[in-house]
Amino acid sequence: MARADQIEIGMRIVIDRPVEGVCYSLQDKDGHPLGPQCGRSGEALAFDFAVRIAPGPKFFGDQVQREEPERRFVYIRVGQLAGDPASLWSRRIKIDIHDLPPDLIACATGGAGRIAITVPGTARDGTPACATVSPISRHIM
Repeated sequence: MARADQIEIGMRIVIDRPVEGVCYSLQDKDGHPLGPQCGRSGEALAFDFAVRIAPGPKFFGDQVQREEPERRFVYIRVGQLAGDPASLWSRRIKIDIHDLPPDLIACATGGAGRIAITVPGTARDGTPACATVSPISRHIM
């Protein structure tokens, strides 16, 4: 698809309640960590990046991963995968973006702001979240 058919928007992934002392990072398309941040008590972590949206909608960008024809998602790397070799953890959080509500996409492509997706950073057992997580919230900021 030609880039002329794509609109770039800003996105923010917010990690709510990250595990204290554990590093989290955005993952680039080649599987490398970007901008690692370590969890601190009571502080959320935020990762900003851009995506391009084409009709469909279809999602493209340096942080956009794909699986099967339609599924698009972003990975947050955790612990060792985020660049902390001393960490006990080596995990990834998968955050789906292909299922964003059409009204959010319309607002973002119309220039109303960036799409923010908040996800939990801690699993129910107190360890860092991993695998596909359900968003706490998705909104325009």
